[in-house]
Amino acid sequence: MDIRRRNNITVTGRADGPVLLLAHGFGCDQNMWRLVLPAWAEDFRVVLFDYVGSGRADPSAWDERRYSTLEGYALDVLEVCEELDLRDVTFVGHSVSAMVGVLAAAKTPQRFSRLVMVAPSPRYIDEDGYRGGFGADDIDELLESLESNYLGWSAAMAPVIMGNEDRPELGRELTASFCATDPDMARIFARTTFLSDSRPDLKTVSVPTLVLECSHDVIAPREVGAYVHAAIPGSRLVTLEATGHCPQLSAPQATAAAISSFIGASG
Repeated sequence: MDIRRRNNITVTGRADGPVLLLAHGFGCDQNMWRLVLPAWAEDFRVVLFDYVGSGRADPSAWDERRYSTLEGYALDVLEVCEELDLRDVTFVGHSVSAMVGVLAAAKTPQRFSRLVMVAPSPRYIDEDGYRGGFGADDIDELLESLESNYLGWSAAMAPVIMGNEDRPELGRELTASFCATDPDMARIFARTTFLSDSRPDLKTVSVPTLVLECSHDVIAPREVGAYVHAAIPGSRLVTLEATGHCPQLSAPQATAAAISSFIGASG
């Protein structure tokens, strides 16, 4: 299988530099990282890709059974690493990809040296003693709406996820990204994402880790960032003065600066 074509792999930056592997979240693709790339172009080898079912990845590689679990997406990450023989990787995962990175690093720890978790959530549903941000009924309603009318759901939800009502162009961009995703594949990825519970996996993290949260995020409230930080010994928690769930778009300079500071301090 041609992994480069399957996952639409892009490599940019300094060819012999330390590796940054950037992984997008649900409904997105590698284009979501474009505003932070200039910060690393001179010093790092930056690898971007699209998960199967997203962006410009090869749709013929879609396997519903594989991508019904987060482990399936972690396999994409590991196969990209193997294809390019990536070592000493700093994995930067947005949203659900933060947990995908945890799984990938646990399975093949020799390839990863750091984790950066951008707006992570190990569980979206509230539970006694844990606040994920949503009740079980909220998630059921969200998934039912998504499955019955994906394009309508995208148009309604993307601006909410993005936040920044004073910058409607951001919401429009996320809406367009959602709408460009095949609805059947998006339904599987959404169910896999919003019904996941990766809290037990956090204890497997043994590399330096940055937890990067936004000050106002309806998808991953600050209680979630605090939980992830507490669950990963030695992790660093940074709260951006940013609104919404996609700080790489809404606050790219602050996002890039926080990640660059972490890489420099832990390198």
